[in-house]
Amino acid sequence: MILGIDEVGRGPWAGPLVIGAVVLGGANIDGLTDSKKLSKKRRELLDIEIRKKALSIGLGWVNADKIDEIGLSASLQLATRLAIEQISVAYHEIVIDGTVNFLYGTNKQKFVTTMKKADILIPSVSAASIVAKVARDKFMASQDDIYKGYNFKNHVGYGTAEHGKAIEKLGVTKLHRLSFAPLKKYANTTPSKVLRIISENSKEYNISTKQIGDDAEDVAMNYLINVGHEIINRNWKTKYCEIDIVSMYKETIYFTEVKYRKKSNQGGGLAAITPKKLRQMKFAVEFYALSNNISDINLRLSVIVVSNQPPKVENFLKV
Repeated sequence: MILGIDEVGRGPWAGPLVIGAVVLGGANIDGLTDSKKLSKKRRELLDIEIRKKALSIGLGWVNADKIDEIGLSASLQLATRLAIEQISVAYHEIVIDGTVNFLYGTNKQKFVTTMKKADILIPSVSAASIVAKVARDKFMASQDDIYKGYNFKNHVGYGTAEHGKAIEKLGVTKLHRLSFAPLKKYANTTPSKVLRIISENSKEYNISTKQIGDDAEDVAMNYLINVGHEIINRNWKTKYCEIDIVSMYKETIYFTEVKYRKKSNQGGGLAAITPKKLRQMKFAVEFYALSNNISDINLRLSVIVVSNQPPKVENFLKV
C-alpha cells in the first residue's frame, strides 16, 4: 500500500504542472517504468491498465497563471496536495520521485520517502509517472484546437525551436508561463489579438459570439482542471451530437455543457437546460460511450454556467 508520487511538466514554457498519485495495492502490471522511457502508444496502453487495476489514482493540476503567481516550488507542493486529496484508500508510505519532499510542512511529511529514480524502481511511482504524463499530453494536444499555429500536440509546451518561432510570430497564450526566463520579456506586452486574449482590465469587448463561447469554455475547462479533473476531450462532435467538455474525476467521467450569459443577474444559464436539452445531453453521453467502448465506469452529466466579461464561472451543477 505505497502511495507513489511523480510530477510531469516542471520545465515546459507552457501548460500545466501535473502531479500523479497512485496506490497500486499489489496490482501486477508488466512494463511499468519511467514514462519518458516508453513510447506514446505503450504509455497510453499502460495508462488504461493502471486505471483498471490500481486501487486509487489522483491527479493534481496547477495551471500557468498559478505557477506565475506562486512560483514553481509552491506549485509542486500544491499539485501534490491536490493529487493526494483524490486518493480514496489507506496507504502506509508515500514515495516521491527525486530528492525534494513536496509534502514538507504538512502532517504527511513524516510518511514520505524521497528517492532518486523511484519512477524506475517503485511500481506505484512508475504508474504515477505514466498517468500524469498521458493526462498532460492529452490536454496539451487538445489545445491545438484552441490555439492554432503552436503545434502543442508535438512539443507539449516544452521550449523547442518550433515553439519559440511560434511565440515570436503569434505571441503568448493563456497557457504560457511568463515567469520563466525565456518568456519574461513578454510579461508586460499586449497579448496577441490573433489569440483573442481578454485583458482583465479591458473595458471594451468587441468580439464575436463564437469567440465569447470559446472564452467561456476556456474558463470552464480551467475551472475543472483546478478542482482536479483530467480533461479527456474538448468540443467532441459527430453529425448526431456534441459535448463541450469530457473530463474524468475520481473514477467518474463527466460530460459538461457550458452555458454562457452576459450578466450574472440575467436568466439563461441553468434555465437553458430544458427537458429537451437534457434528453439531447443524455443521448450524446450514450453515443460517446458507445463510440469509445466504455461500459464499466460511472458517467455523469454536468453544467457549468459562465457569466460576465471577462468570463467567470458562476455555477457548477452535477445533473
